[in-house]
Amino acid sequence: MNSAIQWTDATWNVAVGCTKVSPGCKYCYMMRDFEGRYGRSDVNGTVTRTKPGTFNAPLKWQKQGLRCVDGSPLKVFTSSLTDVFHPDIDEYRHEIWEIIRQCPDLIFQILTKRPERIIEHLPQDWGHGYENVWLGVSVESQAQMLRLEELLMINCAVRFASFEPLIDCIQLSEWYAPIKALRWAIIGGESGNDTGKYRYRPCKIEWLEELADELEWYGVPVFVKQFGTHLAKQLGMKSRHGGDISEFPEHLRLRQFPRPAGKTEKQ
Repeated sequence: MNSAIQWTDATWNVAVGCTKVSPGCKYCYMMRDFEGRYGRSDVNGTVTRTKPGTFNAPLKWQKQGLRCVDGSPLKVFTSSLTDVFHPDIDEYRHEIWEIIRQCPDLIFQILTKRPERIIEHLPQDWGHGYENVWLGVSVESQAQMLRLEELLMINCAVRFASFEPLIDCIQLSEWYAPIKALRWAIIGGESGNDTGKYRYRPCKIEWLEELADELEWYGVPVFVKQFGTHLAKQLGMKSRHGGDISEFPEHLRLRQFPRPAGKTEKQ
């Protein structure tokens, strides 16, 4: 159940596979790993529902009363191997919402590159948002900042953005309202292979620094996930993808989480 993704506690994979929709998808880690480890390229463009044991996993966690060591609710990334708002999930997305309803003691972190599809595919009882659902969008470069405006239209307990893989410098100055509406932001460089079709793209440390500074100025809690493979190699980090916080410069050791009330907590 433990996740290797630093900003969550567990992953709930409702399906496997996706379709590329923007530059951030180019070297998708899911497609890279499935092709590299299992020789499977079918996950690019084909979305397959997971087996019942995996699909229904949160019901088991809820029944077991699982929580974090500090007693806080278990954070569940939904879903690391697909996009919950992918069209191919339309026919059974209602089952996902039903499981979420039955697990009020878990926090579900839903991250999408398809925010334009959210409103039409929320459950009828969504109202101002389920208290245990965080909705986020991926923003890999300036061109994808429009996704934040789409997210701004959605009522939810926590809005967040993942600036990963950060493949360009992002300026926030013209996006006051969408940024102020965020309760959390994740930052990270791209992970990838040294050669071949899934070679990582570079991330500059100045991009991480400037983005973190701007977000903090807006009062948004910041979670620096990783520096990415390029910077990790450039800086001689032991962690291949630059995700070990002990190797970060002091000013970038930011692992903050949101509180629905607007406060932040540091890890």
